Order: sequence, then structure tokens, then C-alpha cells
Amino acid sequence: MKNSDKMRVQFEAAYEAKSFERNGRFDRAVLTRGGDDEYVIPQVQSAWWGWQTSLECLRVTNPFPVQMGDPDAAWAREVAEKSLRAQGLKVVG
Repeated sequence: MKNSDKMRVQFEAAYEAKSFERNGRFDRAVLTRGGDDEYVIPQVQSAWWGWQTSLECLRVTNPFPVQMGDPDAAWAREVAEKSLRAQGLKVVG
């Protein structure tokens, strides 16, 4: 599954949860997409654009510092970076 697909799954789950919390019900038809892969309802499409932009703007620092000559540290750093990127985050430093 691509990062964008994972982000969409997260977005739709969050949208459904919040809608259910506010209204006590949720109709999955709200998340219908057209042939261009955009949501048919303009408000949902706008929320999706905002969700994507918020994740693109979010940058995190790798929690494992670079330590020259320590293969375990290099491995941990690489695993952490792959995991963070898989979640759609940008890793700096």
C-alpha cells in the first residue's frame, strides 16, 4: 500500500469517527469518489486536501542520533526513518 493510500485510509477513518461523534451516525456514501479520484462532496474533498497538506508540513527529527562507527545505532536510525516515512512524515536531521 502506498503512503498516499495509507493517508487516505487514516483520513477516512478519522472523518467517519468525527462525523459519528457529532451526528450519532455516518453514511459511507459521503466518502464516494468520482472518476478523478476526488471526493464528490466538495467539503469532503476540501477536508482531504487539508489533511494531506497538514501531513506534508509536518516534519520530525529522527530520534536516533548519528553515531559514527556504531552499527547498531545506524540500524536503529534506519529502521526509525523507514517507519516514520511509511506513516507519511518527513524526516529531518
